[in-house]
Amino acid sequence: QVQLVESGGGLVQAGGSLNLSCVASGSIFSINAMGWYRQAPGKQRELVATITSGGSINYVDSVKGRFTISRDNAKNTVHLQMNSLKPEDTAVYYCNAEIRYRLTSTYMPYWGKGTLVTVSS
Repeated sequence: QVQLVESGGGLVQAGGSLNLSCVASGSIFSINAMGWYRQAPGKQRELVATITSGGSINYVDSVKGRFTISRDNAKNTVHLQMNSLKPEDTAVYYCNAEIRYRLTSTYMPYWGKGTLVTVSS
């Protein structure tokens, strides 16, 4: 079994910062891409940022220059530093990771349960 556990969400005023963390644990042989997605009330889940095991990074345009994704491969963790937060960043943020449990298995997507980020105006 694999678990992803997020932390770091909360309430912050516009212009403030939060740092989200996600730790993957369980039967893990290797992790490919890790990332963060978010889902605002009444909206579809959207990609926020992803980072591959080699360090290639992708951001949605709306967070470029404000959010920074990073990972620690040795600790199976991924972080999302969020600066200059805006009310429109309010959402549940989900951690995602592509994980295989042995060398010959395929990568499968796993999700955390989410952490709520609320940005007040």
